[in-house]
Amino acid sequence: MGRRKKGQAVHGWVIVDKPGGVTSTQVVGAVKRVFDAQKAGHAGTLDPLATGVVAIALGEATKTVPYAMDALKTYRFTAHWGEARDTDDAEGRVTETSSVRPDRTAIEAMIPRFTGELVQVPPAYSAIKVQGERAYDLARDGEMVTLEPRTVEVLEARLVSQPDPDHAVFEILCGKGTYVRAWVRDMARALGTVGHVSQLRRTSIGGFSEKDAIPLETLRGFMHSPAAFEHLRPLSTALDGIPALAVTGPDAVRLRSGNPVLMRANLFARLTEEAHDDDLQGLTVYLTGGDGEPVALAELAGGELRPFRVFNFTHG
Repeated sequence: MGRRKKGQAVHGWVIVDKPGGVTSTQVVGAVKRVFDAQKAGHAGTLDPLATGVVAIALGEATKTVPYAMDALKTYRFTAHWGEARDTDDAEGRVTETSSVRPDRTAIEAMIPRFTGELVQVPPAYSAIKVQGERAYDLARDGEMVTLEPRTVEVLEARLVSQPDPDHAVFEILCGKGTYVRAWVRDMARALGTVGHVSQLRRTSIGGFSEKDAIPLETLRGFMHSPAAFEHLRPLSTALDGIPALAVTGPDAVRLRSGNPVLMRANLFARLTEEAHDDDLQGLTVYLTGGDGEPVALAELAGGELRPFRVFNFTHG
């Protein structure tokens, strides 16, 4: 017999409103303790300076983390003009100053250049690995860190307000891998000045929004309490946009064992209707049992549903 895992078999998502000054790893640890959960992970870090939505997966929900990480994200943040910092945010040391302060007209004229597909060099102080080491660890040790440019996508960007000449508040909707700090740094340069992020808040990840998030301190107050489970969301909440199908008992058993099942005509018809597409080859499908319990994520290929992530709700 294998050793029993420490903690409870808890499965689902918890959407936390992270305060400033706390790392995403600390948030994961706190949520894991509140639920006494065996296993936990998150769908994308937030810098310690940042606040807002951190999506924590518990138990079998960790198998859906890639779908949440690939989802679009919304940020609201403040650019501070006139000071470049080595971290590209308020926590770093000033490396350059400028007396230039862009006005609303200049900023709004520049926004289209910073919307769509962009090439960004990530900040030196980032979690990207360089020869097995985190870039921020190397940068803190005084090493010169040069990261490769990457293509990212900003779908929408708008200037929300200008509280004073030194600051501008923006909102962006962006894809995976976009660095707000790099966006502000590069826009400042394009506007003929320098800048950094002085405040940053993530307001949504895919279908997870700040209005649904529970403040970390509130959640900590529910330590090992049934009240915490009111904030546990189903595993499937990270799978918005993925077609779902219910499968029968024998098929569910086969799929849970990692075996493919034939794509029957009635299932195919339902899937074509749900996916709004006649060519379903390679499509990812979320499969549930008759009782609605998650069974597997499968790919449709060669007339079969082939499971590649199987959900296992056995305890211990």
